[in-house]
Amino acid sequence: MDYLRNLESDLGDNTNAIRVELNKLEEAGLLLSFVKGNKKYFQSNSKHPLFSDIQSILMKITGIDELMKRVINNVGDLEKVYLTGALAEGNDSEILDLILIGKVNREYFSELIAKAENFIQKKIRFVVFDVVEFAIKERKIISGNDLLLWEK
Repeated sequence: MDYLRNLESDLGDNTNAIRVELNKLEEAGLLLSFVKGNKKYFQSNSKHPLFSDIQSILMKITGIDELMKRVINNVGDLEKVYLTGALAEGNDSEILDLILIGKVNREYFSELIAKAENFIQKKIRFVVFDVVEFAIKERKIISGNDLLLWEK
């Protein structure tokens, strides 16, 4: 209910109206839900045909796309970046886990991680796989819940 009240405050609408819209999005297949205890949780449905379009729009609106381009250009020769772990599963976590595929300027990336950790107030862990290693082990590395954040 706390999150629903936060949405109420952010959106300037009442909780019942927000609940109705969340249920409509779930019926349309854009959101998935699960119940844990007495709470209902929603997460985006990454398998929905419009998911990548909606994700792209959100990244543009928030400016994340430009930030990602700037970082990617300086961080090395990356092919893909995945969000994994609890956050990718839709659970709150103090740790943000990333999987990077490609070559990474670790010194530059470590500087970015330190800045980002201070900004988002979460610990960021990452693992880097080269392209060949990832191609061989992809099925063991990537789970169904992992979210592709960026791809070359």
